[in-house]
Amino acid sequence: MAETTDKPRVKIPAEAVELYTQYIHGEITRRDFMDTIGRRFAVAGLTTAAIIEALMPNYALGQQVRKDDERIKATWETIPSPSGNGYIRGYFVRPFSQDTRTQTPTKLPTVLVVHENRGLNPHTQDVARRFALENFMAFAPDALTTVGGYPDDDYEGGQLFGKIDRPKLTQDFIASAQWLKTHPLSNGKVAVTGFCFGGGVSNQLATLLGADLAAAAPFYGGAPAAADVAKIKAAILVHHGGLDKPLVDAYPAYDAAMKQNNVMHEGHIYPNSVHGFFNDATPERYNKAAAEEAWNRTIAWFNKYTRVTA
Repeated sequence: MAETTDKPRVKIPAEAVELYTQYIHGEITRRDFMDTIGRRFAVAGLTTAAIIEALMPNYALGQQVRKDDERIKATWETIPSPSGNGYIRGYFVRPFSQDTRTQTPTKLPTVLVVHENRGLNPHTQDVARRFALENFMAFAPDALTTVGGYPDDDYEGGQLFGKIDRPKLTQDFIASAQWLKTHPLSNGKVAVTGFCFGGGVSNQLATLLGADLAAAAPFYGGAPAAADVAKIKAAILVHHGGLDKPLVDAYPAYDAAMKQNNVMHEGHIYPNSVHGFFNDATPERYNKAAAEEAWNRTIAWFNKYTRVTA
């Protein structure tokens, strides 16, 4: 589980948390974010520095599975993507018990884990490790591969996104899913999950991969075009925070389109949860109860739709 700390938490105004969401989405610059925090929210007992420190991700705090955990085997893999940017690099994790030295290694279902709009940061790597502990093989590709990879700074990572050819990047994700499907240790079943940008990618891949995708669990991701919903063959599990108004307001139309096209699906709106509620590296957005419920639902969903041989 995530580490705890004895340091008292600063009570941050909800408006400041929303401002942080705008900042990480690239809607405002770093300077505007910091200036507005100082001008509007630095009041008695709350300095600008204290508020910003509380809002910024703390990846050590959010880590649930150590990189050197003996129960997993993790490697960095580069996947060919001839229709995309040529290649994409990512973090591949599987249970240590799935040992290739045995004559008949167990074939497992796979999960493509797609990060937020800042690159493959430590939080998303940790999520991939969590899937390995649930007896899946997980691959978390880095969308920033061809511009140098995640730069160890979320803001810089967000800036690099503007340099990526999006249609080619979509092909990179498709190549990653197909790599998982045909991996020698895969049972041929692929699921996808992602967060924010990655949630939107999860929905998009469901329309593009057809029967090659078994299940998807998008977290606070944009819905695909209504006209494309008929192409979905995967089972879709949607997660939104109840306070994430734009996405909550948009969900009924997606729900209706899936019903109309007989897409197996569920949608869950988590009360008192903001955009990014699953990310335990950002404590001011993290909702522990909602995150744990969404995680348990995701694991059950993927178990239901991927635990069969191809």
